[in-house]
Amino acid sequence: MLRESAGARGVRVLIVDDSNFAKRMIAKHLSADQGIEIIGYASDGRDAIEKVRSLNPDVVTLDLQMPGMDGLTALRHIMAECPVPVVVVSSHAGQDAQPTIEALELGAVDFFLKPSPANPVGVDGTGTNLAQKVKQAAKIPRPRLGYIARRVSGTPAVGRGKPRAARDLNRVVVIGASTGGPRALCAVVPVLPADIPAAILIVQHMPPEFTGSLAKRLGDMSQIAVREARTGDSIQRGLGLVAPGGFHMVVTGDGDIGLNQDPLVCNVRPSVDVTMQSVTRAYGARCLGVVLTGMGSDGSDGAAAIKAAGGGVVVEAESTCTVYGMPKSVVDAGNADKIVPLHEMAEEIVRMCAME
Repeated sequence: MLRESAGARGVRVLIVDDSNFAKRMIAKHLSADQGIEIIGYASDGRDAIEKVRSLNPDVVTLDLQMPGMDGLTALRHIMAECPVPVVVVSSHAGQDAQPTIEALELGAVDFFLKPSPANPVGVDGTGTNLAQKVKQAAKIPRPRLGYIARRVSGTPAVGRGKPRAARDLNRVVVIGASTGGPRALCAVVPVLPADIPAAILIVQHMPPEFTGSLAKRLGDMSQIAVREARTGDSIQRGLGLVAPGGFHMVVTGDGDIGLNQDPLVCNVRPSVDVTMQSVTRAYGARCLGVVLTGMGSDGSDGAAAIKAAGGGVVVEAESTCTVYGMPKSVVDAGNADKIVPLHEMAEEIVRMCAME
C-alpha cells in the first residue's frame, strides 16, 4: 500500500527537546498551521531515535543540547538508520553556533533559533518562520537524505596555501547556496586545491549569528584560506570569503569587497544575484558562477549576467540537491554550462578555473 503523501494529509512532526517550555512554544507555533500535526515528543536522543522508528514522522525538530544522548549523536543515528528530514531548533548562535553548523553538515536540512522567554518563536534572519521550514523540509525526497557526499577530514588542512595578489587570478568564483548549503559547501570547498588560480566568494542564505561559524568550519577543513568577509577585503587568489548574514557582498571596480544592507533581493540578504552581478561588472568573462542546492531562484539573474559577460556557470545536479530550486531556475533559463553532482563539483570548478 502506498504511503499517503505529507502534502495530502498534513505534515506529521516529532518534537525533540528536553525543555518543556521549548516544547510548548514549538508545538504552539506549529499547531497554528492547519497543515501540520504534532504526533509526539521526545526528551533525549535515545528517545528520539526510538520514536522516529515507531512513529515514522515526516519531519523531526531537533534540539542539540540534551542530557544523555545529545542531538548530534542522535542525528548521526537517524541519518544512518532511518533518514528523515530534520530541522534543528538550536539555542546555539554567534561563537557557539558550531554545533548547528556540524548538524547541517551531518544531514539536517535546516535550522531555526530555539525559542526562549526573551525570544518567542517568530521568524528567523531570512524572514522564514518555523512552520514554513518544516513544511519545506517535508517535501524533500527521502532518497536524497541518504545521499552521502564525498567528505574530507574535519581536521585543519595541512599545507594550506597563502592568498596571492589579484593579478594571479584566472577566475573569480561565486558559489551560492541556501537550504542544504552548509553540507554541500563542506563537501566542495575543502576539496579545492591550495594553488587554485581563483578567488572564491561564498553566499549562503543564513542569519548573521551563523555565517562566522560556517566560515570558520570551512577554513578549518580547507586547503585554501576561508573567512567571513569584511569591508575593504581584497580579492585574492586562494582566498575564500563568506558573505556575512544580513549583508549583501559586492565587489568594487578596484577588486575590493563592499558590504551593504540594501533592500532584500529574492527576499534574502545576502543575495547570490547581488554578488554575481557585481563580480560580473568588475571581472567580466573571468567570472565563474556556481549554484548549489537551495529553495527559490536566487542566483538565476546573476547567472544570466555572468553568461552575458562571457563567463561560465555550473550548477548542482538534481540527484544530489537537498532542494532543487536555485539550480533548477538557472537550468530552466538556459544559463547552465555544466550540471554536475555534488561529488564532482570541486573537480569541475578546478577544470573551469584552469581555462584561459
